[in-house]
Amino acid sequence: MQDQATDVWVTGIGLVSSLGDGKTAHVEKLASEAVRPVLNETTYSPYTVHPLAEVDLGRQIAKKSDQRQMEPWQRIGVYAAGQALEDAGVKGDAGLLGKTNLVVAAGSGERDTAVDAKILATIGTSDTALLAKEVLPTALRPTLFLAQLSNLLAGNISIVHNVTGSSRTFMGEEMAGMSAIENAVRRIGAGQGELFLVGGALNAEREDLLLEYELGRNLWSKPFRGVWERREDGGGYVPGSMGAFLVLEARSHAEARGRKPYARIAGVGSDRSRRNPGDVTKTLDSLARDVAPAGTFAVLSGACGVETATSEEQAWLSKLSADGRASGVRAYGSLLGHGVEAHFPAGIALAALAIDGGKFYPPFGGPDLERPAAGPCERVLVTAVGHGHGEALALLDQAI
Repeated sequence: MQDQATDVWVTGIGLVSSLGDGKTAHVEKLASEAVRPVLNETTYSPYTVHPLAEVDLGRQIAKKSDQRQMEPWQRIGVYAAGQALEDAGVKGDAGLLGKTNLVVAAGSGERDTAVDAKILATIGTSDTALLAKEVLPTALRPTLFLAQLSNLLAGNISIVHNVTGSSRTFMGEEMAGMSAIENAVRRIGAGQGELFLVGGALNAEREDLLLEYELGRNLWSKPFRGVWERREDGGGYVPGSMGAFLVLEARSHAEARGRKPYARIAGVGSDRSRRNPGDVTKTLDSLARDVAPAGTFAVLSGACGVETATSEEQAWLSKLSADGRASGVRAYGSLLGHGVEAHFPAGIALAALAIDGGKFYPPFGGPDLERPAAGPCERVLVTAVGHGHGEALALLDQAI
């Protein structure tokens, strides 16, 4: 049994999305029954994205030179990481930063679509000599290539915020975010570290990203609807720009420096199914036996809208509600969009904020599954079902 001293506390939150900049903006927006998703339905038509809210990068990335050498998704991540460190009282403290372990969920780097188009146009003329002599040497600069490596998000966080503990980067879409959270939680529980900065970021306003995901027929291309309402037209997800980072800390370490937690991560688990019919249900059942075997809780669903995974999760959550275990369900992707690598960390952040505030969010729209929740918010189950692979659950409760 885990020692109470190594309970995992959430002591810092950094969150930026289409709804706003910072934890306070998100709490205020999500607490309002009048909140509506912020959408860009024209630039990438017929696809919709949730664009990033206006952000003053200089508040967390002081040097313009640092900002310039990062791709947008890296800036989003470095910015949110700085928020989390500041919120936890770690930012600027060399002693704490020196033992802060970094765990990042990252996608592949952003492509230069102008260069891609130029190369394709050259290939179309069959002028391979021109491609070899002029286009490739001038366009594919080493600095450009290095700026797109996935582990440079962690590198930039380390450089900008002076985080100098261990560093790990996970890749693999939603599964990366699940693994990053689980890795940090389990390492704290095993006594392998006391202080972790963990999270991810996504820039949804990328033509290359939209192309890649639409080639797999994953995107929603019809007029916008919430996550639960896309089933009848084949499903799909709407990408959302977001950065979500958390400071996770062993209870004993947080208490020693006088930090109060937002919530405790009572359990977390992940798995990967083959996605045959019924596999998502079986995996969620198996994870729930370990993560949330008893009691009632509110649910923040990371459902993305892709079928048939979302329908299976919806049916699973409906059964939890019918059994009296789920006091209310909210699919936060209906308002924030789908953040892929950052989606599960964002769900953990929103759950911790709800527990800290003692009140669950009003319904985000959709079926009867999202009915109003009565009573104080003391426990929240966060679900994650990736669009192609990966399933996870995390249970958060009050830190007492």
